[in-house]
Amino acid sequence: MDTQTISDARAEITTLDLLPTGASGVVTSVAPHVEEGGTDFSHRLMELGFVSGEPVRILARGVFSGEPIAVRIGGTTFALRKFEAAQISVKPASSSAVS
Repeated sequence: MDTQTISDARAEITTLDLLPTGASGVVTSVAPHVEEGGTDFSHRLMELGFVSGEPVRILARGVFSGEPIAVRIGGTTFALRKFEAAQISVKPASSSAVS
Protein backbone atom coordinates (compact mmCIF):
# COMPACT_ATOMS: atom_id res chain seq x y z
CA MET A 1 0.00 0.00 0.00
CA ASP A 2 1.54 3.34 -1.00
CA THR A 3 1.57 6.54 1.10
CA GLN A 4 -1.27 8.14 -0.89
CA THR A 5 -3.54 5.12 -0.37
CA ILE A 6 -2.86 5.14 3.38
CA SER A 7 -3.54 8.88 3.50
CA ASP A 8 -6.82 8.45 1.58
CA ALA A 9 -7.96 5.67 3.93
CA ARG A 10 -7.26 7.83 6.99
CA ALA A 11 -9.12 10.78 5.45
CA GLU A 12 -12.27 8.65 5.32
CA ILE A 13 -12.27 8.08 9.10
CA THR A 14 -14.34 10.49 11.20
CA THR A 15 -16.05 10.41 14.56
CA LEU A 16 -19.63 9.39 15.17
CA ASP A 17 -20.68 12.87 16.34
CA LEU A 18 -19.75 14.29 12.91
CA LEU A 19 -21.85 11.89 10.82
CA PRO A 20 -25.02 13.55 9.51
CA THR A 21 -28.47 12.30 10.49
CA GLY A 22 -29.40 9.26 8.42
CA ALA A 23 -25.78 8.39 7.62
CA SER A 24 -24.28 4.96 8.22
CA GLY A 25 -20.77 3.79 8.86
CA VAL A 26 -18.63 1.11 10.44
CA VAL A 27 -16.96 1.50 13.82
CA THR A 28 -13.17 1.47 13.52
CA SER A 29 -12.16 2.18 17.13
CA VAL A 30 -13.13 3.71 20.46
CA ALA A 31 -10.72 6.26 21.95
CA PRO A 32 -9.56 5.63 25.50
CA HIS A 33 -11.40 7.92 27.91
CA VAL A 34 -11.48 7.77 31.70
CA GLU A 35 -14.08 9.93 33.45
CA GLU A 36 -13.63 11.58 36.82
CA GLY A 37 -13.85 8.94 39.49
CA GLY A 38 -11.90 6.46 37.36
CA THR A 39 -14.75 5.08 35.24
CA ASP A 40 -13.34 3.71 31.98
CA PHE A 41 -15.86 5.20 29.59
CA SER A 42 -14.40 3.61 26.44
CA HIS A 43 -14.72 0.15 27.99
CA ARG A 44 -18.40 0.86 28.70
CA LEU A 45 -19.01 1.85 25.06
CA MET A 46 -17.33 -1.33 23.85
CA GLU A 47 -19.49 -3.42 26.19
CA LEU A 48 -22.56 -1.82 24.57
CA GLY A 49 -21.39 -3.04 21.15
CA PHE A 50 -19.34 -0.13 19.81
CA VAL A 51 -16.49 -2.34 18.60
CA SER A 52 -14.43 -2.39 15.44
CA GLY A 53 -16.34 -3.70 12.44
CA GLU A 54 -19.87 -3.04 13.75
CA PRO A 55 -22.22 -1.11 11.46
CA VAL A 56 -23.75 2.01 12.98
CA ARG A 57 -26.37 4.54 11.83
CA ILE A 58 -27.34 8.01 13.05
CA LEU A 59 -31.14 8.01 13.47
CA ALA A 60 -31.89 11.46 14.91
CA ARG A 61 -30.52 14.40 16.88
CA GLY A 62 -32.03 16.50 19.63
CA VAL A 63 -33.73 19.70 18.48
CA PHE A 64 -31.87 22.39 20.40
CA SER A 65 -28.20 21.47 20.74
CA GLY A 66 -28.13 18.37 18.57
CA GLU A 67 -28.06 16.26 21.73
CA PRO A 68 -28.75 13.53 22.40
CA ILE A 69 -27.78 11.65 19.25
CA ALA A 70 -29.93 8.58 18.56
CA VAL A 71 -27.64 5.84 17.24
CA ARG A 72 -28.49 2.33 16.08
CA ILE A 73 -25.85 -0.37 16.42
CA GLY A 74 -26.95 -3.93 15.77
CA GLY A 75 -30.58 -4.19 16.81
CA THR A 76 -30.29 -1.66 19.62
CA THR A 77 -30.81 2.10 19.70
CA PHE A 78 -28.79 4.26 22.09
CA ALA A 79 -28.95 7.95 22.97
CA LEU A 80 -25.41 9.33 23.19
CA ARG A 81 -24.13 12.73 24.22
CA LYS A 82 -21.88 14.50 21.71
CA PHE A 83 -18.74 13.93 23.75
CA GLU A 84 -19.55 10.21 23.95
CA ALA A 85 -20.10 9.95 20.19
CA ALA A 86 -16.86 11.87 19.63
CA GLN A 87 -14.92 8.98 21.22
CA ILE A 88 -16.11 6.56 18.50
CA SER A 89 -14.21 6.56 15.21
CA VAL A 90 -16.14 5.42 12.15
CA LYS A 91 -15.59 4.91 8.46
CA PRO A 92 -18.63 6.42 6.74
CA ALA A 93 -20.46 4.18 4.30
CA SER A 94 -20.34 5.28 0.70
CA SER A 95 -23.55 6.96 -0.40
CA SER A 96 -24.33 4.01 -2.66
CA ALA A 97 -24.00 1.57 0.27
CA VAL A 98 -26.30 3.43 2.68
CA SER A 99 -29.58 1.55 3.02
